[in-house]
Amino acid sequence: MKQLVEYLARSLVDCPEAVKVSERSGDFGTIVELKVDEKDVGRIIGRQGKTVKAIRQLLAAAAAKSKLKVTLAVQE
Repeated sequence: MKQLVEYLARSLVDCPEAVKVSERSGDFGTIVELKVDEKDVGRIIGRQGKTVKAIRQLLAAAAAKSKLKVTLAVQE
């Protein structure tokens, strides 16, 4: 899951070297934390959150195939 989010994020931002992705276990499944440069947060979120929703849907589909529950958190 981590590699999928990292690939998608690096493809969208202007500073791909600033993208950092980490995974941690939470109470309700795995939490994937995405950190990007301050000026690239808008690119990840998109207009009205459409881009981040699409990333979350792709992540959920990949996780469902493995019977996992994964949540995406975007941070600056």
